Amino acid sequence: MSVVFPGLPKDARAVPQGAGDVSETETPAYFANDLTQDGKLAFICHQDQIYTLRITRAGKLILTK
Repeated sequence: MSVVFPGLPKDARAVPQGAGDVSETETPAYFANDLTQDGKLAFICHQDQIYTLRITRAGKLILTK
């Protein structure tokens, strides 16, 4: 099962955890609360770098290296 996000390309879908493989033609999209496990912080690794995804009190997202 996937969720369509309004305002994103038609192939962007939010895929619930454990939902299986995403079709190669779909661009994955994720809920920030899923990435932070309903907290305020998540770490994202990309090309041997660690980035911090933070949800502010105002509900904004900040991604820092």
